[in-house]
Amino acid sequence: MNQLVTSISALWQRIPKPVLFGVAVLLQCLLLVLMVVDRVQILREGTEVTLQTQPVDPRDLLRGDYVVLRYDISQVAAGALAGKPAESRTPAVFVKLAPNAEGVYAAVSAHAEPVPVTAPEVLIRGRVSYSCGSNIRTFCDKLTIKYGLESYFVPEGEGGKLEQARNQQKLRIVAAVLPSGRAAIKRLLLDGQPVYEEPLY
Repeated sequence: MNQLVTSISALWQRIPKPVLFGVAVLLQCLLLVLMVVDRVQILREGTEVTLQTQPVDPRDLLRGDYVVLRYDISQVAAGALAGKPAESRTPAVFVKLAPNAEGVYAAVSAHAEPVPVTAPEVLIRGRVSYSCGSNIRTFCDKLTIKYGLESYFVPEGEGGKLEQARNQQKLRIVAAVLPSGRAAIKRLLLDGQPVYEEPLY
């Protein structure tokens, strides 16, 4: 075993440093490309759902010009999950959504595992971000859930206007949701009109 480690170490030392640097840069570029491709897949193939935003506390100025987003579906009744054991203090959950008369999607039920849905219903995956204050890992009666849709970067100086609209409940977002439950913001709607569209690349 020691001989194998010594051989690998000797081989590693023989590789020129510019080559190692090039491989490291290439790996980082590959990771970035994979992230972009993953997001493009969600935006292209995901089912579009419109979500109503809710007022939130003032933004964190340290993170630049972006809008903090909270939704009607950010708090969901646990239903049948209430009191059941959870895999962790921040377990993954799947929330079934269905459109109301205005075409805005609302939460129907929460589940620990994926469940079948029929169009126009969708299943969105999130992570519970609030514990009941107990050391026991269980689902609370009300679940505070984050979906990865909680912030949106905007051009400099535009954040304040959108936050004001959000706090007046005039701001909605259109998200793309894959059958796996993964979601991404596709566009922002102000008074029902698109104001920002997420580019594919």
